[in-house]
Amino acid sequence: MSYDVVILGLGYVGLPLAQQAIRAGLSVLGFDVDKNVVNSLADGRSHVDDLSDADVADMVSDGFRPTADESEIATARTAVICVPTPLSEGDGPDLRAVTGATRLVGRNLRPGMLVVLESTTYPGTTDDVVRPLLEQLSGLTAGIDFHLAFSPERIDPGNAEYGAQNTPKVVGGYTSNCTDAAESFYGRFIDTVVRARGTREAETAKLLENTYRHVNIALVNEMARFCHELDIDLWDVINAASTKPFGFQAFYPGPGVGGHCIPIDPNYLSHNVRSKLGYPFRFVELAQEINATMPAYVARRAQNLLNADGQAVRGATVLLLGITYKANIADQRESPATPLARQLSALGATVAYHDPHVGTWDIGGVPVSRTDDLEGAVSAADLVILVQNHREYDVDHLARLAKRFFDTRGVTTIREAHRL
Repeated sequence: MSYDVVILGLGYVGLPLAQQAIRAGLSVLGFDVDKNVVNSLADGRSHVDDLSDADVADMVSDGFRPTADESEIATARTAVICVPTPLSEGDGPDLRAVTGATRLVGRNLRPGMLVVLESTTYPGTTDDVVRPLLEQLSGLTAGIDFHLAFSPERIDPGNAEYGAQNTPKVVGGYTSNCTDAAESFYGRFIDTVVRARGTREAETAKLLENTYRHVNIALVNEMARFCHELDIDLWDVINAASTKPFGFQAFYPGPGVGGHCIPIDPNYLSHNVRSKLGYPFRFVELAQEINATMPAYVARRAQNLLNADGQAVRGATVLLLGITYKANIADQRESPATPLARQLSALGATVAYHDPHVGTWDIGGVPVSRTDDLEGAVSAADLVILVQNHREYDVDHLARLAKRFFDTRGVTTIREAHRL
């Protein structure tokens, strides 16, 4: 059997993409090196927030077939690489998963195929890393024998308004014909496809999107610190500024920045500038410094709240509410709750947590105590910190129950709560 597309990497990016392609009537093969993932998907079990078990079961019944057999890649007309690119120790992207997936495709590449990289990376990866590997392993030439393009993923877990279909898709090809092929492919199941000049422009567009957010979040995080010292309500300031109908977009402070994109992607661009041009991308590096220190700042504020009432943080019970990086999902990638818990533990606090989406949690292999009795734990704790505002939380009610309630998300409305 031949397939319209094989998607390599069946995680937070690849699986929603496969779902949308299946819905549009494409025949979809899913490839993953993790056989446990492949087997669970084949049995109709989901491992990502945006798809339920029923969603995966529907995909399978509609023809989606997960596999760990690389030889089947050759049966697809298009190969889309959606594998993770975490930071390496040098703050550049770790491309081992990308090069591994590229080798799989290269060994099975056929004339006329389209290969698309969706994994976030630094500018030049598609042309300088992926293309040579594909050509070397296949004996084919990009732009002549097969098409090659980059299309940045824009999956936003938990976003009920924008999904794979109605989020515009940027595509940039190695040649103009490669861009044509990518535009034609994605146009079959995505509403709007946007052409970039080439692969480097498409790669950089993704980094600009997240660097823009990274820098603006750092701006309000820094403002949160001095506004607190000056007794200025930053949340009220943001609400007032937001009434301007032009020239302003609201960003909000928090206990840190989580997820794969914001705390990681801008570093790819910064690393690329330093390694290729020899000077720093100062905005990104300053933003990283500010955002990375927010968990420690929250821990100091927590210590000060206890000290103000004559209680030491050492031996105090601190309850963290919501430990995921984003509200209403189970994804804990780069969550600021982890460094915050480390900071509080280092100060001598006894840390516990509640999260309706996370059954177990450990910090560096050390399990953190979980409570099922939300109201009882809130009442008993010396300090409650709202780290993530899940829809299950009635924050004003919880703040009234607590001895001390520290709201890092600015959602409480009562005077008893302390806000970031």
